[in-house]
Amino acid sequence: MRASRLLSLLLLLQSRGRLTAQELADELEVSVRTVYRDVEALGAAGVPVYAERGPAGGYRLLDGYRTRLTGLTSEEAESLFLAGMPGPAAELGLGTVVAAAQLKLQAALPQELRSRAGRIRERFHLDTPGWFRHADETPLLSTIADAVWNQRRLDIRYRRWGGRAIEVRRTVDPLGLVLKAGVWYLVARADDDLRTYRVARVLELTAVDEGFDRPDDFDLTDFWADWSEHFEQRMYGMRVTVRMSPTGLGRAQFLLSLVAARALRDSTAEPDADGWTTVEVPVESLDHAEVDLMRLGPDAEVVGPPELRDRMIARVAAMAAVYETRS
Repeated sequence: MRASRLLSLLLLLQSRGRLTAQELADELEVSVRTVYRDVEALGAAGVPVYAERGPAGGYRLLDGYRTRLTGLTSEEAESLFLAGMPGPAAELGLGTVVAAAQLKLQAALPQELRSRAGRIRERFHLDTPGWFRHADETPLLSTIADAVWNQRRLDIRYRRWGGRAIEVRRTVDPLGLVLKAGVWYLVARADDDLRTYRVARVLELTAVDEGFDRPDDFDLTDFWADWSEHFEQRMYGMRVTVRMSPTGLGRAQFLLSLVAARALRDSTAEPDADGWTTVEVPVESLDHAEVDLMRLGPDAEVVGPPELRDRMIARVAAMAAVYETRS
């Protein structure tokens, strides 16, 4: 266990440069005292690591020192090739770069690990879009990715959707890209606010000959998790009460939205004497709820709100009238 931690410490210093004892402790999830001991052990083993004093000090390796990539387990080698699946990398314009990196990694691996890792591309395939939908067309993605990487400001023309399409222009600082269910999103700073843009709706862009400084406290993973949670709350902020049969509950997992399906799985409601369960279902609006719940037919009964129940009754009556006229 300690040998693995020492290697991790060495690679952290090699990849990031100067790091304080506290930063190393946080990364390795150990105490600062353990970091002190591990640094001493590296020094005793001949690794040229030294401490810089002062407020901006920390540990670093002697300039020019590099360790060879060694000690990879078979699982670690396989995971590196799994992470290099071609689809998203190609969309970002990095397909050839990933392929070249894999070739170099294969050449550096022992024969046994090389053959095991090489099977990844034969046996695993990543298909990011959800079922029954096509991936977005994103011809500007690689240009946006380049601006993200090089911290270059962008002028964009964007099609915003708020019930109807509206074109807007923005000057943004591109901070990161996120691939969610086959859809690319740009996280950027605009007018001192953090905003999210669907890349497929960027109609036109111009790279500004001007850089920007990333916010010191910005973390893309944390931002996306928080934004996603609030997005779901905004989109599915309404709750309707529905009584469902066992068949209805089963079909709802496939016929209702993913958010609604998750809410039903998490529900602790118990069936009544007839075997039906009354549950709270998150919906976008009454219009959406009316259409979605009609899919469940006689296996779902809307309990509330009264307006939705009345709309369901009226829709069922209208359908019955259609069939009666043709009987």
